[in-house]
Amino acid sequence: MNNYTLIKAGKEHLQTIHDMAEVAFRHTYREMLSLDQIDYMMEWMYSLPSLEQQLESGHVYYIALQGDEPCGYISVQYEGDVEGKAMFHLHKIYILPNWQGKGLGRILFEKALDFARTHAQGKPLAIELNMNRENPALHFYQHMGLKILRQGDFHIGNGYYMNDYILGYSED
Repeated sequence: MNNYTLIKAGKEHLQTIHDMAEVAFRHTYREMLSLDQIDYMMEWMYSLPSLEQQLESGHVYYIALQGDEPCGYISVQYEGDVEGKAMFHLHKIYILPNWQGKGLGRILFEKALDFARTHAQGKPLAIELNMNRENPALHFYQHMGLKILRQGDFHIGNGYYMNDYILGYSED
């Protein structure tokens, strides 16, 4: 089994997140989206100014390392209380292709759960995430206990849409 270290990312880690996204995000969506849409989304979500703004607005990033080598990342954000539950959004969970299938997805998801439990302040928690409806990772998320709650087509600009399932995890 691989031993990973998870570090909370600060501004000094934004280039690392960007560089991992250049590989992991592009790899994930290469067969689902056009290259133009991937380029648009990379600029929208992973440019350094966008990443900095995300940190400032409450996204918390964790980077997984194997030794000194970055392997993957997550981004989770507290969104407030909804129907008596502390609601969190798992914005991003990506693993570099050469690290996939080695248990890191579970470790990163469990880190998101730990973060949510710590920040739920004793309230039941709920986590939602958006996932492209064509993404084969659906089975992974269902194995982690998430369920499809709804789906939507979300306009993101420049004529592009995210055609997503919204998955949810809840602890009562």
